[in-house]
Amino acid sequence: MKAASLSQGGQPVFRAVLFDMDGVLVDSEHLIAEAARRMFAEHYGLEVQYEDFMPFVGAGESRYIGGVAERYGLAIDLVAAKSWAYEIYGRLARRHAAGMRVIAGAVEYVRACRGHGLKTALASAADKVKVMINLDYLDLNPKEFEAILTAEDVTRKKPDPEMYLKAAEYLDVDPGACLVVEDAVNGTIAGVHAGARVLGITSSFTEEILRSAGASWTAPDLARAPLPWKLTATPAVGEPLGGSL
Repeated sequence: MKAASLSQGGQPVFRAVLFDMDGVLVDSEHLIAEAARRMFAEHYGLEVQYEDFMPFVGAGESRYIGGVAERYGLAIDLVAAKSWAYEIYGRLARRHAAGMRVIAGAVEYVRACRGHGLKTALASAADKVKVMINLDYLDLNPKEFEAILTAEDVTRKKPDPEMYLKAAEYLDVDPGACLVVEDAVNGTIAGVHAGARVLGITSSFTEEILRSAGASWTAPDLARAPLPWKLTATPAVGEPLGGSL
């Protein structure tokens, strides 16, 4: 895969931005964990802990819920378990329950990219039902994206690059001309292996961890992240990125 070409000023030239959802546009990790915890308690009589879900962040809800069940040696009906968890999650999200929040600058960043002529895609390892709940929570019309890919659209989940390769293909853009915006280690690895450059949002993992996974840049949120056309050659860890939204 080709890397993003550089302008004479040393800036990568991007034609498209591929956004992860959870931890990038909306912080729902606590809420989905709470929904899954309630589901395990209500339907299986099992009390699980928030930290049980951490190894499975960014890998999609099948692994997120199924991995915790495996950890406890619990046999579950995964389809039913996810359905129950989403029912609880949707109810909590509609009530704007604690643990669900919009990532600062998220909606503005998406619209700024579109306004600048960049193609945009949403590429989430979550199931479509959860993605649509989140978009409704964000008050972000699905048409803000030229393509929306969810867990149902791939056979291999992140960290496999299939999700981002397909998103680039749908947009008819070479992966090397794509900026992937991720918050998770699995997603960062997926973006790098797809041949894209990755902007890591440190809402779930530290800067050092995301850099180790291959992120070229990091920012605390999209309000403080430079827009794609303002990104310059990779700064050192801890060095200011400059030029935020």
